[in-house]
Formats: sequence, C-alpha cells, structure tokens
Amino acid sequence: MSDWSPTQYLRYAGHRLRPALDLLAQIPAEAPQSVYDLGCGPGNVTRILAERWAAASVKGLDSSAEMLAKARAERDLPTNVSFETADLHTWSPASQVDVLYSNAALQWLTQHEVLFPRLLNHLRPGGTLAVQMPRNHAAPSHTSMLEAASNVGLLEELRPVMRLHPVAEPAFYYDVLAPLAAKVDIWETTYVQPLEGDNPVVEWTKGSALRPLLDALDERKRAIYQAEYSRLTAAAYPRRTDGRTLLPFRRLFIVATR
Repeated sequence: MSDWSPTQYLRYAGHRLRPALDLLAQIPAEAPQSVYDLGCGPGNVTRILAERWAAASVKGLDSSAEMLAKARAERDLPTNVSFETADLHTWSPASQVDVLYSNAALQWLTQHEVLFPRLLNHLRPGGTLAVQMPRNHAAPSHTSMLEAASNVGLLEELRPVMRLHPVAEPAFYYDVLAPLAAKVDIWETTYVQPLEGDNPVVEWTKGSALRPLLDALDERKRAIYQAEYSRLTAAAYPRRTDGRTLLPFRRLFIVATR
C-alpha cells in the first residue's frame, strides 16, 4: 500500500476534528508529564494536545512518512511537541506514561484483545487511555466497498485488504479493559455530517477506509472499481435539497483509567 495522503485526509478536516475534540474533553488528566498521540496523522490534533498540556512532553507517533512530514512542516508548533515514526503493533514507551490518546487510528490494528490491555499497561497508575475509532462498517459507506468489488469481479483480488469488521461491539472493549482498569467509560456517537461536493462520500472514504482497496488495484481496475463504488454510494446518500449530502457516521469512544 502506498503512503497516506494528508491532503485527502484533511479534505473534511472539520468533521474529522470534532470527534477528536469530543474525546479530548473527556480526559480527566490535569497535569500529565508525558502524552502520546498514537496514529497522529498530519499532527493537527497533536498540536491541540500540546496546547492543552503545555507543561507535558507530547509526542505524535505514526507509521506514515507523508503524514509525519506534513506534521513536522506545520508552522509555529508548540515547543513541547515532537513526532516519531512508530509501528503501533509493536511500539512501547521507554517508561510508563500519563496519557495515551488515539483518534481514528487503532481500527487499522488487529488483535484488539491483546492490543488494548498492552496499551493500558503502558500507563502509570491513574493514567488515561483515550481512544476513538470509527464504527460505521455496517453502513453503506463501507458495505458498498464489498458490494462494488463483487459487482465488478474484483472481490477475490481485494479480499486480502478488506477489513469488514475491524472494530468490535462496545461490550467487547469493556470486557477486555474492565478487569485491568480502575474505571472504563465507553460510548458511541453518530455524527450526521453535511458534506459539500459531488458524491462526497467517495472523497471522504478515499481519505480512510477506501484507500487500501484503491492502492491494491492497477489503474484500469481502480477506475472500474471506483466508478461502481461511486454509483452505489450516490444512490445510498442522495443530495439534499440544499445541495449537500448527509453522511451519518458512527464512532466508538473509550476512556479508561488505570
């Protein structure tokens, strides 16, 4: 898979930022010394973390060279923020930390029954694990990816990169974390997002879940597949009378205190 596109991801930056801020608002830490942004992407949320906790060391971690280049290139970064390349499948800090924050990143990792306890154990007692993950995979924005592949005869080619249910039910995360945490708070929010543009659901998913599928195809097959996916999403998400398209998008939030 080629590297992620900061420009495509940030096309709907305002809508993507809102759940990040909603998650941040629920973190009880007042004066942490060490804060990590796991899967920081272009670093726009990492900056906000550094501004909230100006006395903390704030590090943004990501595996994408393009995303980290965008993050480091931003002007007037707070002096307490830095960015590092890291594979979150295997990453561990040199010592226990106060806050582990992750916005729309951990859905790309597998074996959450192992991952989440491991992350919790990286915290000092009283530390906070705060995670937001999209859980819109049963909606047409995501089911149309599978349907389009089937319709144009690309299902077997794309199956290896399809992740149909990467995020489990809320109860799963409670059962994984509750035996290890002093407190676990889990909730879901559906954001009804009015998007501008021609079939903007395609542009939205091209910055996230659709990207690995497009990258797995050659130019000819990519055009065929994207055209069919566009047809399906246009039917599932028609324009409203004001010209905008509503994309209801469900997200799962977890705040666990060790």
